[in-house]
Amino acid sequence: MVNLLDFDAESLTAWFAQLGERPFRARQVLRWMHRFGVDDFAQMTDVAKSLRAKLAETAEIRGPVSVRDASAADGTRKWLLGVDGEVGNAIETVFIPEANRGTLCISSQVGCALECSFCSTGKQGFNRNLKTAEIIGQLWHANRMLGAVKQPGIDDSGERVISNVVMMGMGEPLANFDNVVAALKLMLDDNAYGLSRRRVTVSTAGLVPAMDRLRESVPVALAVSLHAPTDALRDQLVPINRKYPLRELMAACRRYLENAPRDFITFEYVLLAGVNDSDADARALLELTRKIPCKFNLIPFNPFPGSDYRRPTAERVRHFQEILMNAEVVATVRKTRGGDIDAACGQLAGQVRDKSRRLASVPLQPMHNVQSVALETYP
Repeated sequence: MVNLLDFDAESLTAWFAQLGERPFRARQVLRWMHRFGVDDFAQMTDVAKSLRAKLAETAEIRGPVSVRDASAADGTRKWLLGVDGEVGNAIETVFIPEANRGTLCISSQVGCALECSFCSTGKQGFNRNLKTAEIIGQLWHANRMLGAVKQPGIDDSGERVISNVVMMGMGEPLANFDNVVAALKLMLDDNAYGLSRRRVTVSTAGLVPAMDRLRESVPVALAVSLHAPTDALRDQLVPINRKYPLRELMAACRRYLENAPRDFITFEYVLLAGVNDSDADARALLELTRKIPCKFNLIPFNPFPGSDYRRPTAERVRHFQEILMNAEVVATVRKTRGGDIDAACGQLAGQVRDKSRRLASVPLQPMHNVQSVALETYP
């Protein structure tokens, strides 16, 4: 059976054409699936009965299976979603409600292959890329669970429960480019979720060629996981820097701004005590990014078992932030949300059946991705 959640508008139209159906039928089904959250063809009342019968025989609308659903005292909600029914594989999706927005943080891979030294997700290994249905399915599932799906025939121009989506969960989104782009197109499609490009953010550790491809295909807001002001330090913290050093990364950021829906890049910076949090580091950071309109999202490190890094003191974090802000650069400190259900930054937990073979001797433990939940998403 073909899972229709795997199709964006273009590919769904092409698939319908193979069935001998006209393009408007694809748009109808797209609305029922995504805007109305329907998974039963029989409920698609404006679709011809003959087509509904044909779809029931050849296709399905299969969202992710919820293994666990947890809510925090502050309203944060976290779902553990099984992947293909594999016991060793699960991803997590987190919803963060705030006064003027609702942000959903979603994953793009089962595990991660980039091996950032401060990130426990990378230490869990890598299994595979998520399919388009598994990426957009996280938004589809969250809308249904939050009661946020629209009702046919009713004006849906009001406020959205989920107004922002950030691809900052498990995995490197740009390493799963085609499936991520298909999901992004659905997020933006008026027949699906109709989100603004300004309110959809992709986070990357710096895959330069893919950043250029994203700029040309579906430019959305961009967040770059920077974490160090020099190549020598970033080579240690973010190994992909050895392939795409800071000079190339900064040039790619400038190119991206040519098509970006925002006039700035967000730089994510995990503060590690005694490693990258000194006054000199802050000043080097300003020098590195001085030609790039940007905002900084500072993330005090959340320790996890087996890590050698420490969280800096609140005073050190505040002083680092002040150096940036005194240079008239916006710098926010990511606040903790959902800590009582392990949904805070650095606590996006899941399990991975590792296929990278580099962790054969390491026992499976909960995952803690320090780049997991983006709580500073700009309107």
